[in-house]
Amino acid sequence: DNEAIYRSFSIYLPHRSIPMLPRQLSETLCSLQPHVDRLAYVFEMKIDINSLEVINSKVYEAIIHSDRRFNYEEIDSYFLKENKENKLKAKNSKEQEIFTWIKKLRVITDELKKKRLKVGYDFRSNEIEMKIDEDGKLVSTSIAEETPSHALIEDCMLLANKAAANQFTRGIFRIHEQPSQNKLQSLYQELAGIGMFVDIKETTKDTISGIQEQASALNLEAEVDALIIRSQMRARYTPLNVGHFGLGFDAYTHFTSPIRRYSDLIVHRLLKAINAKDTQEGSYVLRNIESLSMTISEKEREAATIEQDFMARKFTRWAEENLTKIFNAKITSTDPETTADLNDEIQGARLIISSNDNVVLFQDVKVRLDKVDIPKAKIYASIVSVDV
Repeated sequence: DNEAIYRSFSIYLPHRSIPMLPRQLSETLCSLQPHVDRLAYVFEMKIDINSLEVINSKVYEAIIHSDRRFNYEEIDSYFLKENKENKLKAKNSKEQEIFTWIKKLRVITDELKKKRLKVGYDFRSNEIEMKIDEDGKLVSTSIAEETPSHALIEDCMLLANKAAANQFTRGIFRIHEQPSQNKLQSLYQELAGIGMFVDIKETTKDTISGIQEQASALNLEAEVDALIIRSQMRARYTPLNVGHFGLGFDAYTHFTSPIRRYSDLIVHRLLKAINAKDTQEGSYVLRNIESLSMTISEKEREAATIEQDFMARKFTRWAEENLTKIFNAKITSTDPETTADLNDEIQGARLIISSNDNVVLFQDVKVRLDKVDIPKAKIYASIVSVDV
């Protein structure tokens, strides 16, 4: 437990993970595997099919026995309609029953997402996935895509997380506050620089939705969403609830990942104490919840920095071997310095533009890699031509 608090999160690098818990737990005893019993903590919820509201829910300890492990790609191939030949087929009657239920579940989770996005946000920023070879060198990059199977699981997890948050008034909440007016004004000014004029509406939600509609018309969804995300407050953990602005939830916490997030472990312990009406145990779990919430929030930022710095260093090592070569890139910032993201055979590397060309935000350019600073993981480039 001391080691888990020290890490607070599992860290995921392109070639390996650094688990929060010992691998004997995170990869074996606490990991769902076919044909063996595993201890579980389950939210069972009854949902009104018309309003999509949770009528009642209960959480309890259980044993789960998996008959078959399906990965995301397999379920996506089952949902695939265009190519019937590659569609996943049931091997027996039990799998056929699973497919019947998962098809019905997808209808519900699709509707839950539509309902959620009426009050919350759907940000479409590009997440870079990096492939590393045996020598630790960058081989390729790709942009992660949300598929139907991922979306299905996500909305199921959101349901459980919301249900957990509704079980207590003091504990550990995942909160996300509204952006400040100063940050919003800076966002509006950046958008004006690329010809997007913001219509300020009654609510921040309506204003940002209008911005996203404009961005879609300009085919700049991911780029503009990245700016919007930059204008947001950082989500964090606190012992008292103030809601989650980004998701549009009145109360939210993290329940579904106790293997890789310490916050979820605390929520599990608190819920078990509440269900057992064990006030002494509940008080013990909450004995230092203020400082613990702050520590976990700091550890989250630390884990994110480790992951980002690792990728930045791999990009820099790759750039060192490709100096003087010319690549496609896109301008991602003009103030306080001009930066661009590589958008070629390698995607996502951040470049500091040393030339003083009169470029605008999100403009496509061709750049030459000039030099690198390995210790600081920085790549310097100059613009050789601008797309008009």
